[in-house]
Amino acid sequence: MAGILSNLRSTIISSIILAILMYALYYALTGAEYSGSAVTMAFLRWIHVVAGVMWIGLLWYFNFVQIPNMAKIPDEQKPAIGKVIAPAALFWFRWGAAATLLTGLMVAGHNGYLVQTLSLGAMDGFANAQHVFLGVGMWLGIIMAFNVWVIIWPNQKIALGLIDAPAEAKPAAARTAMLFSRTNTLLSLPMLVAMAGSQTLFG
Repeated sequence: MAGILSNLRSTIISSIILAILMYALYYALTGAEYSGSAVTMAFLRWIHVVAGVMWIGLLWYFNFVQIPNMAKIPDEQKPAIGKVIAPAALFWFRWGAAATLLTGLMVAGHNGYLVQTLSLGAMDGFANAQHVFLGVGMWLGIIMAFNVWVIIWPNQKIALGLIDAPAEAKPAAARTAMLFSRTNTLLSLPMLVAMAGSQTLFG
């Protein structure tokens, strides 16, 4: 067991195998007939949740851990954050955002309500409150993903020195990235209410 846990790749592969076994357990416990459509839907939703946990988890890491504590780190240790930790975290952060958005749209498309939710219910005459509610959450997620790729990541590349830029541009870029990261933190809780609530509040 220690051999598996001491290697991240082995740990993730083992976790995926256990996740697949959970689907097998579902069929064993319920006796349900195999449905390719249901399995596809379950897989897409699972990837959506996994990617979302990665994305929002790292968003909260930046805002609850890294940013508030940077001032406490001695100057000689800060390069380790800027050159090693932050770029690695930003890699999973931005691709988690992309995967969350893509799989969310795929889930909505597979369930047949993509247009209805993106139009905030306008396409069905606002007759379906669940479409309006979920649509608000989807648009919050789209705005957040846009912020990641179009504003936060380009400015972080400048702030961290990952691309050539004048030294005087770094503080402004860092502040812009921070403010839009805080914007995403602000939007994250109502977005999660919409995502979870559309499944629970509307039965």
